[in-house]
Amino acid sequence: MSGVVRLAVNGMTCGHCVQSVTKALEKVPGVKKAEVSREHGEAVVHGQADSQALIDAIVAEGYQAEVKG
Repeated sequence: MSGVVRLAVNGMTCGHCVQSVTKALEKVPGVKKAEVSREHGEAVVHGQADSQALIDAIVAEGYQAEVKG
């Protein structure tokens, strides 16, 4: 069974930002797919990854993130 985590991501300003966040999320164990939108300021992550690990991966790239309620 696959889960979905929605994250609010702040600080993305260009396509390169989106690529950086996507690649960082896809390296987190348990992530099957990551869809990142600069326009909506969010990432939708499919799989069974730990939410804090996802946030940590985004922060390590220089952006801010939190789980969307």
